[in-house]
Amino acid sequence: MNKRILGLAIPNIITNITVPLLGMVDMAIVGHLSAAHIGAIAIGTQIFNLIYWNFGFLRMGTSGFTAQAFGAQDMREAVRIFIRAIVIALAVALMLILLQWPISRVSQLIFQVDNDPNIIHLALAYFFVRIWAAPATLGLYAVKGWFIGMQNSRLPMWIAIFLNIVNIICSLLFVLVLHWGIRGVALGTVIAQYSGLAVGIYFLFHKYGNIFANYYTEATISAKEKVRLLLAETLRWNEMRQFFKVNGDIFLRTVCLSTVFTFITAASAHISSDVLAIDALLLQFCTLFSYIMDGFAYAGESLVGRYIGARDAKSLRLSVRLLLVWGVILTVLFTAIYAISGNSFLSLFSDEPSVIQGAQPYMFWTLIIPICGFSAFLFDGIFIGATASRTMRNCMFIASAAFFAVYFLGRPLAYAVGHTQPDPFILNNILWTAFMVYLALRGILQALSLKKSVYAKIK
Repeated sequence: MNKRILGLAIPNIITNITVPLLGMVDMAIVGHLSAAHIGAIAIGTQIFNLIYWNFGFLRMGTSGFTAQAFGAQDMREAVRIFIRAIVIALAVALMLILLQWPISRVSQLIFQVDNDPNIIHLALAYFFVRIWAAPATLGLYAVKGWFIGMQNSRLPMWIAIFLNIVNIICSLLFVLVLHWGIRGVALGTVIAQYSGLAVGIYFLFHKYGNIFANYYTEATISAKEKVRLLLAETLRWNEMRQFFKVNGDIFLRTVCLSTVFTFITAASAHISSDVLAIDALLLQFCTLFSYIMDGFAYAGESLVGRYIGARDAKSLRLSVRLLLVWGVILTVLFTAIYAISGNSFLSLFSDEPSVIQGAQPYMFWTLIIPICGFSAFLFDGIFIGATASRTMRNCMFIASAAFFAVYFLGRPLAYAVGHTQPDPFILNNILWTAFMVYLALRGILQALSLKKSVYAKIK
């Protein structure tokens, strides 16, 4: 079982390391321009996180449903799941492009930096270019989710590697050679996303084309009629209702997640532009760890869904237990790495002395992130594979409420006696305390729900 877990997890880890590279490369390139550019990229990236995380069900729901279809050896259902996901992805992308102006206005209200209005203008310049990647980005969600559900984590890895090579080349060319600034960074991301989607579609039909071609074997049916019948079967109300029922819960869960991260960025911006830049860099530690852990979480999606589909309770329990063991091992490893090399990692993203120096009092939070976060990241994959979306949603509701409760109840502590403005250092530490409570509570609540929500799927 360990071999099977690692066979799925390692390619997923490589894939997930490259995913934050899109933001990390952008951050590293503009980080050497100015602190304002760091803040602008942080805000621009968070705007898209707010958008795309909310539609993460296109990957998560697709992988869970597909894994269960794979376990049950129902390839016709696997085809329908993919078509259903890609149609919804393109419809959502079109909606986002049409609504880009109101989205930008709302973003400006949320992320306005009090002492440096230039930052939000730079962030919106980034936004109006990158929004055109929406069809490719959401389409890739569906493609990657389907591959993971089909127990194939290597294809998403190659897609991600190719995509990020294109992104790095384009961003360096557009910013350092052509001097297009933050718009050049955004354009590099757009080109990379469409390149990745093109490679994903190629892999899809090269590896699984026979599954789609053999969906209808009747020679008397024309190709046009086959497509019409496939869409009619795929988009039937009963199937769509089940798809949206599970994914609706994932959507609400992800709204909470993106709300928390958006609030962190917005709260940092209201403290000061320096704190915004510092927290943006510190969150990269969380991003890196979460994407490493998500490699094992994606393995959990594949295996848990497969064993539930195959009705194999013994393998289901073993896979969950071993995934948690790997989570503990990685937590110890990353805590040690951050303790030894945290400052070196920080310097990769910025050479601004004020930012590097200002981050030092907060570096201890990077050591707590793995401890509080590992179980939350792993259980997300396990529950997605089980399509236990309602429990995921409820746990996220409680954890998010706890985040805001800790922050707003603790905020008065930041006001020194006789002062009307909060102390920035104390207020930012309260923000990070709330974030750690949020991460830890997610994992604890899902652990308590494991037997009822996952193991009970096989009776």
